[in-house]
Amino acid sequence: MAKLYFRYGAMNSGKSTSLLQAAYNYEERGQRVILAKPIIDTKGDRTIVSRLGVAREVDVVIGPATDVVTLIDNEVDRVAREGKGAPACVLVDESQFLSPRQVDDLFIIAVRRGIPVLAYGIRTDFQTVAFPGSRRLLEIAHSVEELKTICRCGKKAVFNARKANGQFIFDGAQVAIDGVDVTYESLCGDCYLDESGGRLASGYQPAGQVSELSGPDSDFS
Repeated sequence: MAKLYFRYGAMNSGKSTSLLQAAYNYEERGQRVILAKPIIDTKGDRTIVSRLGVAREVDVVIGPATDVVTLIDNEVDRVAREGKGAPACVLVDESQFLSPRQVDDLFIIAVRRGIPVLAYGIRTDFQTVAFPGSRRLLEIAHSVEELKTICRCGKKAVFNARKANGQFIFDGAQVAIDGVDVTYESLCGDCYLDESGGRLASGYQPAGQVSELSGPDSDFS
Protein backbone atom coordinates (compact mmCIF):
# COMPACT_ATOMS: atom_id res chain seq x y z
CA MET A 1 0.00 0.00 0.00
CA ALA A 2 1.25 3.47 -0.88
CA LYS A 3 1.73 5.80 2.10
CA LEU A 4 1.50 9.47 3.07
CA TYR A 5 4.80 10.74 4.47
CA PHE A 6 5.26 13.96 6.43
CA ARG A 7 8.80 15.31 6.67
CA TYR A 8 8.94 18.42 8.83
CA GLY A 9 11.56 20.66 10.35
CA ALA A 10 12.33 24.18 11.46
CA MET A 11 13.33 26.79 8.89
CA ASN A 12 16.58 25.99 7.07
CA SER A 13 16.47 22.30 7.92
CA GLY A 14 16.80 21.39 4.25
CA LYS A 15 13.17 20.50 3.48
CA SER A 16 13.11 21.87 -0.07
CA THR A 17 16.57 20.46 -0.74
CA SER A 18 15.42 17.04 0.45
CA LEU A 19 12.32 17.22 -1.74
CA LEU A 20 14.32 18.14 -4.83
CA GLN A 21 16.81 15.37 -4.06
CA ALA A 22 13.95 12.87 -3.79
CA ALA A 23 12.62 14.03 -7.18
CA TYR A 24 16.08 13.65 -8.70
CA ASN A 25 16.48 10.15 -7.26
CA TYR A 26 13.18 9.00 -8.78
CA GLU A 27 13.90 10.52 -12.16
CA GLU A 28 17.44 9.18 -12.25
CA ARG A 29 15.81 5.75 -12.27
CA GLY A 30 13.46 6.70 -15.09
CA GLN A 31 10.40 7.30 -12.91
CA ARG A 32 7.98 10.22 -13.23
CA VAL A 33 7.11 12.46 -10.29
CA ILE A 34 4.54 15.22 -9.72
CA LEU A 35 5.71 18.33 -7.85
CA ALA A 36 3.17 20.58 -6.13
CA LYS A 37 3.11 23.59 -3.82
CA PRO A 38 0.39 25.83 -2.31
CA ILE A 39 -0.24 29.03 -4.24
CA ILE A 40 -0.02 31.03 -0.99
CA ASP A 41 3.74 30.43 -1.02
CA THR A 42 4.64 33.33 -3.29
CA LYS A 43 8.38 32.92 -2.82
CA GLY A 44 9.70 31.71 -6.16
CA ASP A 45 6.22 31.91 -7.75
CA ARG A 46 5.73 28.44 -9.35
CA THR A 47 9.24 27.36 -8.41
CA ILE A 48 10.59 25.40 -5.46
CA VAL A 49 13.80 27.09 -4.38
CA SER A 50 16.26 25.53 -1.96
CA ARG A 51 18.65 27.73 0.01
CA LEU A 52 21.52 25.86 -1.66
CA GLY A 53 20.54 27.51 -4.94
CA VAL A 54 18.77 24.52 -6.53
CA ALA A 55 15.40 25.37 -8.07
CA ARG A 56 12.69 23.63 -10.07
CA GLU A 57 9.26 24.59 -11.37
CA VAL A 58 6.32 22.65 -9.94
CA ASP A 59 3.82 20.77 -12.09
CA VAL A 60 0.74 22.03 -10.22
CA VAL A 61 -0.12 24.70 -7.66
CA ILE A 62 -2.74 24.23 -4.96
CA GLY A 63 -5.18 27.06 -4.25
CA PRO A 64 -7.06 27.52 -0.97
CA ALA A 65 -10.19 25.80 -2.34
CA THR A 66 -8.49 23.28 -4.66
CA ASP A 67 -9.74 19.69 -4.65
CA VAL A 68 -6.32 18.06 -4.55
CA VAL A 69 -7.57 14.60 -5.54
CA THR A 70 -9.10 16.01 -8.74
CA LEU A 71 -6.01 18.14 -9.37
CA ILE A 72 -3.69 15.14 -9.18
CA ASP A 73 -6.08 12.91 -11.14
CA ASN A 74 -6.06 15.48 -13.95
CA GLU A 75 -2.26 15.68 -13.87
CA VAL A 76 -1.98 11.88 -13.99
CA ASP A 77 -4.28 11.83 -17.03
CA ARG A 78 -2.26 14.55 -18.74
CA VAL A 79 0.99 12.69 -18.19
CA ALA A 80 -0.59 9.47 -19.51
CA ARG A 81 -1.75 11.23 -22.69
CA GLU A 82 1.82 12.38 -23.26
CA GLY A 83 3.00 8.78 -22.97
CA LYS A 84 5.21 9.49 -19.96
CA GLY A 85 3.84 6.69 -17.79
CA ALA A 86 2.22 6.71 -14.38
CA PRO A 87 3.81 8.91 -11.68
CA ALA A 88 5.86 7.12 -9.03
CA CYS A 89 5.06 9.69 -6.34
CA VAL A 90 3.66 13.12 -5.52
CA LEU A 91 5.98 15.59 -3.78
CA VAL A 92 4.42 18.56 -1.96
CA ASP A 93 6.45 21.52 -0.70
CA GLU A 94 5.30 23.92 2.06
CA SER A 95 2.51 21.52 3.03
CA GLN A 96 1.81 23.46 6.25
CA PHE A 97 -0.20 25.88 4.09
CA LEU A 98 -2.70 23.21 3.02
CA SER A 99 -6.11 22.99 4.65
CA PRO A 100 -6.94 19.91 6.75
CA ARG A 101 -9.32 18.80 3.97
CA GLN A 102 -6.51 19.02 1.42
CA VAL A 103 -4.27 16.92 3.67
CA ASP A 104 -7.08 14.34 3.74
CA ASP A 105 -6.94 14.48 -0.07
CA LEU A 106 -3.24 13.58 0.06
CA PHE A 107 -4.13 10.58 2.21
CA ILE A 108 -6.78 9.52 -0.33
CA ILE A 109 -4.29 9.86 -3.20
CA ALA A 110 -1.89 7.54 -1.38
CA VAL A 111 -4.41 4.96 -0.22
CA ARG A 112 -7.01 4.99 -3.02
CA ARG A 113 -4.84 5.93 -6.00
CA GLY A 114 -1.81 3.94 -4.86
CA ILE A 115 0.60 6.86 -5.34
CA PRO A 116 3.03 7.60 -2.49
CA VAL A 117 2.81 11.20 -1.28
CA LEU A 118 5.78 12.95 0.34
CA ALA A 119 4.75 16.17 2.07
CA TYR A 120 7.39 18.59 3.38
CA GLY A 121 6.69 21.46 5.72
CA ILE A 122 7.01 23.34 9.00
CA ARG A 123 5.28 22.07 12.13
CA THR A 124 4.60 25.36 13.96
CA ASP A 125 4.42 29.07 13.21
CA PHE A 126 6.41 31.93 14.76
CA GLN A 127 4.09 31.87 17.79
CA THR A 128 4.75 28.14 18.39
CA VAL A 129 1.23 27.23 17.20
CA ALA A 130 0.74 24.34 14.77
CA PHE A 131 -0.31 25.18 11.23
CA PRO A 132 -3.67 23.50 10.46
CA GLY A 133 -2.14 21.52 7.58
CA SER A 134 0.77 20.32 9.70
CA ARG A 135 -1.51 19.36 12.57
CA ARG A 136 -3.58 17.19 10.23
CA LEU A 137 -0.47 15.61 8.73
CA LEU A 138 0.76 14.70 12.20
CA GLU A 139 -2.62 13.10 12.85
CA ILE A 140 -2.96 10.94 9.74
CA ALA A 141 0.39 10.50 7.97
CA HIS A 142 1.63 6.93 7.85
CA SER A 143 5.17 8.09 8.49
CA VAL A 144 6.44 11.24 10.24
CA GLU A 145 10.10 12.25 10.07
CA GLU A 146 11.84 15.27 11.56
CA LEU A 147 14.53 17.00 9.50
CA LYS A 148 16.91 18.60 11.98
CA THR A 149 18.88 21.82 11.99
CA ILE A 150 20.79 23.78 14.61
CA CYS A 151 20.19 27.00 16.49
CA ARG A 152 22.82 29.77 16.61
CA CYS A 153 23.91 28.36 20.00
CA GLY A 154 24.51 24.87 18.61
CA LYS A 155 21.45 23.12 20.09
CA LYS A 156 18.73 21.60 17.94
CA ALA A 157 16.42 24.30 16.56
CA VAL A 158 12.71 23.63 17.05
CA PHE A 159 11.02 27.05 16.68
CA ASN A 160 10.74 29.56 13.82
CA ALA A 161 11.19 33.10 15.14
CA ARG A 162 10.00 35.94 12.91
CA LYS A 163 11.98 39.10 12.22
CA ALA A 164 10.98 42.44 10.74
CA ASN A 165 13.66 45.02 10.02
CA GLY A 166 16.14 42.82 11.86
CA GLN A 167 14.10 42.70 15.08
CA PHE A 168 12.23 39.72 16.49
CA ILE A 169 8.44 40.14 16.53
CA PHE A 170 5.87 37.93 18.21
CA ASP A 171 2.55 39.31 17.00
CA GLY A 172 0.93 39.26 13.58
CA ALA A 173 -0.76 37.03 11.02
CA GLN A 174 0.11 33.34 11.05
CA VAL A 175 1.29 33.42 7.42
CA ALA A 176 4.03 35.79 6.30
CA ILE A 177 6.33 34.47 3.59
CA ASP A 178 10.04 34.21 4.35
CA GLY A 179 12.09 36.61 2.26
CA VAL A 180 8.99 38.34 0.88
CA ASP A 181 7.20 39.84 3.88
CA VAL A 182 9.62 39.05 6.71
CA THR A 183 12.59 36.85 7.58
CA TYR A 184 12.92 33.99 10.05
CA GLU A 185 15.55 32.49 12.31
CA SER A 186 15.45 28.92 13.62
CA LEU A 187 15.93 28.82 17.39
CA CYS A 188 16.13 26.26 20.16
CA GLY A 189 13.70 26.58 23.06
CA ASP A 190 16.22 28.36 25.24
CA CYS A 191 17.09 31.06 22.67
CA TYR A 192 13.42 31.47 21.74
CA LEU A 193 12.54 32.21 25.36
CA ASP A 194 15.44 34.65 25.58
CA GLU A 195 14.13 36.62 22.61
CA SER A 196 10.45 36.46 23.62
CA GLY A 197 11.02 37.70 27.15
CA GLY A 198 10.74 34.31 28.79
CA ARG A 199 7.37 33.27 27.43
CA LEU A 200 6.01 31.26 24.56
CA ALA A 201 4.63 33.76 22.09
CA SER A 202 1.32 31.91 21.93
CA GLY A 203 0.71 33.31 25.41
CA TYR A 204 0.71 29.89 27.06
CA GLN A 205 3.23 29.74 29.88
CA PRO A 206 2.63 27.08 32.54
CA ALA A 207 3.86 28.36 35.91
CA GLY A 208 7.20 26.89 36.83
CA GLN A 209 7.57 24.93 33.60
CA VAL A 210 9.55 27.32 31.39
CA SER A 211 12.77 25.56 32.39
CA GLU A 212 11.57 22.37 30.69
CA LEU A 213 12.25 24.00 27.32
CA SER A 214 15.73 25.12 28.21
CA GLY A 215 17.43 21.94 29.41
CA PRO A 216 20.23 20.12 27.56
CA ASP A 217 19.15 18.74 24.21
CA SER A 218 20.54 15.27 23.64
CA ASP A 219 18.27 14.42 20.70
CA PHE A 220 20.31 16.19 18.04
CA SER A 221 22.95 14.24 16.21
